[in-house]
Amino acid sequence: MSVSYNRLWKLLIDKEMSKTEVIQKAGISTNAMAHLGKNEDVRVSVLVKICAVLGCTFDDIMEIKPD
Repeated sequence: MSVSYNRLWKLLIDKEMSKTEVIQKAGISTNAMAHLGKNEDVRVSVLVKICAVLGCTFDDIMEIKPD
């Protein structure tokens, strides 16, 4: 299984937010954002912080795809 964060990027476009804004408001590292950009694993706490800032749930920002 693999994870895709394409929903996150679409949501940022819809909310007219940049990655930098999310990094600052959520208090996450640029490293964590880079991992998201590569569809790599990140800590659940990072996802929780992003969801808190965007007012959404995990389903709104990520998708688990079968291989």
